[in-house]
Amino acid sequence: QVQLVESGGGLVQSGASLRLSCVLSGFPANAYAIGWFRQAPGKEREGVSCITSRDDSTYIADSVKGRFTISRDNAKKVVYLQMNSLKPEDTAVYYCAKHRLGLRRGCGPSVNDYDSWGQGTQVTVSS
Repeated sequence: QVQLVESGGGLVQSGASLRLSCVLSGFPANAYAIGWFRQAPGKEREGVSCITSRDDSTYIADSVKGRFTISRDNAKKVVYLQMNSLKPEDTAVYYCAKHRLGLRRGCGPSVNDYDSWGQGTQVTVSS
């Protein structure tokens, strides 16, 4: 059974850092790109970042470029999202997701490209 479990969210002040973790199980962790998405109240889910399995190439949304970094540890079956210099507009529920196709060279922010999702972790940034 494919499972993705996020953790690491919380309530922080503007400028703080958080590291989100996504633990993978039920599928070969080194075979699929993993994405991080977020959804704020009243807004559509948006792609924040993703990382491939084949060559660890990454995508980072312009809104978080220079502040967020994605990485993966296939041995531990975990994908991380390091979030620095957090802003109130980063407040959202953050989800990780598994790409629907394995061993891809690239990945992107389209929700439709991902077929399994975690339950989400809340990140709240106060000003």
